[in-house]
Amino acid sequence: MKQPLIALSLCALASTSALAQETKVAIGMSGWTGFAPLTLAKEAGLFKKQGLDVSIKKIPQKDRHLAIASGDIQCAATTVETWVAWNAAGVTTTQIFQLDKSYGADGMVTKPGIAKITDLKGKTVAASAPGTSPYFALAWMLKKNGMTLKDVTIVNLEPQAAANAIISGAAGVDAAMTYEPYLSAVRAKPEAGKIIATTLEYPMVMDTFGCTPKFLADNPKAAQALANAYFDALDMIKADGKKSFEIMGADVKQTGEAFEKSAAFLRWQDKAANQKFFSGEHAQFSKEAADLLLEAGVIKAIPDLTKLADTRFIK
Repeated sequence: MKQPLIALSLCALASTSALAQETKVAIGMSGWTGFAPLTLAKEAGLFKKQGLDVSIKKIPQKDRHLAIASGDIQCAATTVETWVAWNAAGVTTTQIFQLDKSYGADGMVTKPGIAKITDLKGKTVAASAPGTSPYFALAWMLKKNGMTLKDVTIVNLEPQAAANAIISGAAGVDAAMTYEPYLSAVRAKPEAGKIIATTLEYPMVMDTFGCTPKFLADNPKAAQALANAYFDALDMIKADGKKSFEIMGADVKQTGEAFEKSAAFLRWQDKAANQKFFSGEHAQFSKEAADLLLEAGVIKAIPDLTKLADTRFIK
């Protein structure tokens, strides 16, 4: 009987060793449709398969850098220009792969009677706080129409609440900045409001995944595993879309079918798209975004833009 017992002991030891090798990673993100493959990677066991013990924490974009600074999370998902703002604020972070590009998934919604962006002069717009994607999108769209943030009054509402303000006809809100899946809620209520601008006309929302330099230095294999699991999730979406959409939709209380419709307004970025993006577009956009953030008063100085990305994990 000794041999079976020894074999069982060795199996138990191997199992314990495998568990011990799993690197713990806490990721900060929101329910934004573009981040959903990260949820899929966790729920479908793709992170675990790569040797990671991942916890996902839903943290508003305006607070995500504070969670990084406190050590509550090591990595996060957010828009490219937000990394500029975080680094400018002293929260040093590095992007390691691109998640998605918005193709109409972010936009400006207005009450009836407002037909174009220039009609917003003197009006009130709901948007998240300075340093967030909706706030930046508002600044970007206004600038492209010869206006600045000073031409409107801004009330700070998160994307879901902002969309609901338009749908419910809330007094004191003329327009709002939001994104999927909340943008589709406005699409479904044309009598309450309309979408007058999205990232189809203003292609400036692109999301990336990044971590603290310390995490990357201490855990390069885990960083590679995070990238691998994300690309595995994209493969799973292609191979079994129905199951994937159901898993991702459940996280934001949507059916798989409804989630698939909202996902149609963005493009998740595979490894080839990542390599192309980081070969030039990322640096160019980061520079233009940094200039606008400085002009809008969101940052006081432009950080070292050459240190915002580490592309070794997408080779």
